[in-house]
Amino acid sequence: MRGRCLCGSVEFEVAGNFPRLYQCHCSLCRKQGGSSSNTAAIVGAENFFWLFGQELISSWVKDTGFRSDFCSKCGSPVPNPLRSTPYYWVPIGLLDEEPSLEIAAHVFVGSKASWEVISQQEVRYETIPELSEFIALLHADSNA
Repeated sequence: MRGRCLCGSVEFEVAGNFPRLYQCHCSLCRKQGGSSSNTAAIVGAENFFWLFGQELISSWVKDTGFRSDFCSKCGSPVPNPLRSTPYYWVPIGLLDEEPSLEIAAHVFVGSKASWEVISQQEVRYETIPELSEFIALLHADSNA
């Protein structure tokens, strides 16, 4: 599955089965995307490939470790390595295809926007769960 930034200068591919998605409702993700939440996947590094434009990626890292990578031409958020783990954070809005994907969890629901309504069907976390538990949840039944 391929994805690219808004201007098409940065492109990537995810191979294999795609994991389930999550939505983050923290204030940083809201500011990063300009919306009520950020919808993303956590993809194993062995399944993630840059196709071109990696030299155009700029990064901003908050002192807490929050990282935002973006295309230096159009400003679109782009995938980035998930700290020191063997995974990539992939913003789903960048995908060129519309595969059948499902949201498995909502994180930071304790700091969601007051006007946002979150579905009760998925797993909800007040903050962020332990990373290995969270990745296992997203990759359950996906063989990713």
